Amino acid sequence: MKDPARHYEKYAEFRFYEELNDFLPPAQCKQTLTYAFNGTPGIKDPIEVLGVPHTEVDLIIVNGESVGFNYQLQNADRVSVYPVLEGLDITPVINLRDKPLRNTAFVADVNLGRLAKLLRLFGFDTLLANNLSDKEIVELAADQERIILTRDRRLLYAKKATHGYCVRSVMPKQQLEEVFKRFNLANLLRPFSRCSRCNGLIDAVKKEEVLNLLQPKTKQYYENFYRCRDCAQVYWEGSHVGKVKGHFSPYFSHVSRIQ
Repeated sequence: MKDPARHYEKYAEFRFYEELNDFLPPAQCKQTLTYAFNGTPGIKDPIEVLGVPHTEVDLIIVNGESVGFNYQLQNADRVSVYPVLEGLDITPVINLRDKPLRNTAFVADVNLGRLAKLLRLFGFDTLLANNLSDKEIVELAADQERIILTRDRRLLYAKKATHGYCVRSVMPKQQLEEVFKRFNLANLLRPFSRCSRCNGLIDAVKKEEVLNLLQPKTKQYYENFYRCRDCAQVYWEGSHVGKVKGHFSPYFSHVSRIQ
């Protein structure tokens, strides 16, 4: 990649692997790309100039050696860039992030409202950034140690963004599958422990405490009830629970009961 109006003294070769090719133009996918430059830029800059957000990258190999984002690109470097690869233990090589987040929590941009509700359904702390600017989303994610979920890759270019994922699918169920795979969530599920409306935690509550809020048939047929700590929404284990379990049966195979 070069600007004809500029004179470049140095060139490096980049190759992106697996799903990182999703961010490249079709003609550049699975190809060795030549990057022209002057000086010694940090390697994160050319990776993003070529179209790949740094939050999507888990391993960088330069001339056969693992490097971090602070590596300064040199003339004739051969760079291989990898996403998170399941089954590949990269512990012995350089990690690109200081540490994993202590708790798995998300902030989703306005285009991922249905995904946010599904993640809450499975017990994951997920804020929906309906009225926040990109800058505010990045600041919130950094301050509260949340993973950014977005379909706008530009949001992940922010320097302060350390943990994030650009969701590829437009279908909520497929989006959920992507996020589960990317962050290995299968063993962290706590279904029905959060309110799908507001993200608050749900507690068991005595039937008599919510009796005045129930419809006649609900009063007659159900005994176990739950209430959101934040918005006071009342839940019970009705037929919808069975439908949800059936629709997402592979995930529920990891848990033995409703939390």
